[in-house]
Amino acid sequence: MRRSVSSGVAVPAALLVALLLAGCGPQAGPPASTPEGTSNPAISLATTTMPSQTASAAWTEYTTADGQLTFDLPAAWSVTDPAGELAEGGGAFAEIANQAGKPLATLRTNMATGSECTQRYPYSVLESQEMTALAQNGATPRYVFETRGNATEPGPANTPAAAYGITSGPAPEGDSACAIFHFFTWPPNAAMFGAFYNPANNETPADASLPYLEKAKKYAQTPEYRDIKRMITSLRPAS
Repeated sequence: MRRSVSSGVAVPAALLVALLLAGCGPQAGPPASTPEGTSNPAISLATTTMPSQTASAAWTEYTTADGQLTFDLPAAWSVTDPAGELAEGGGAFAEIANQAGKPLATLRTNMATGSECTQRYPYSVLESQEMTALAQNGATPRYVFETRGNATEPGPANTPAAAYGITSGPAPEGDSACAIFHFFTWPPNAAMFGAFYNPANNETPADASLPYLEKAKKYAQTPEYRDIKRMITSLRPAS
């Protein structure tokens, strides 16, 4: 059975254009915040009930409009897929929002990407998991939730310093890392599925005055985050 779902969240045209034209540098995100301060801030569905250690027991399966990828998400969440409104180029687009309509992650394929590491920052990897279902030509991308910067040395300017998503980039080594760049290899070029951590969207039960990175670490312990991780790591080729 097929039905359409909409999150009711308006997706600015400028954001969609930015996603289509993503080029050099880190992926776009919400307004930047420094570790020292407050954060600036056609669809196929089959509902199932799965065993879960997270907050959401009822889950649903989503297949992108191009029929290429599938992932699972809490039934109470919503998906907006405005792919038919995008300019030439094709690819899949899906924005996932929670019950309150807050965007939690974006899936986008057929992206042209590139990055240049001009500066390195202190980093931490809060979680990492291989995504074997998405392996291409022997290379396996991984899910990560990671940060840049610390209490004494801020992360990159104009870019939030914490993000979760799938990447094909090499894991950081040593005591510093390049800016966060969450894109993974997927035909015909690359794709993204994730988001920058944003306290305005990611509900975090913490003191509002806490530094941004401390909030990100606390968010990693929440039921909502565990559902996000389960959703993103369920991404797989559609059968």
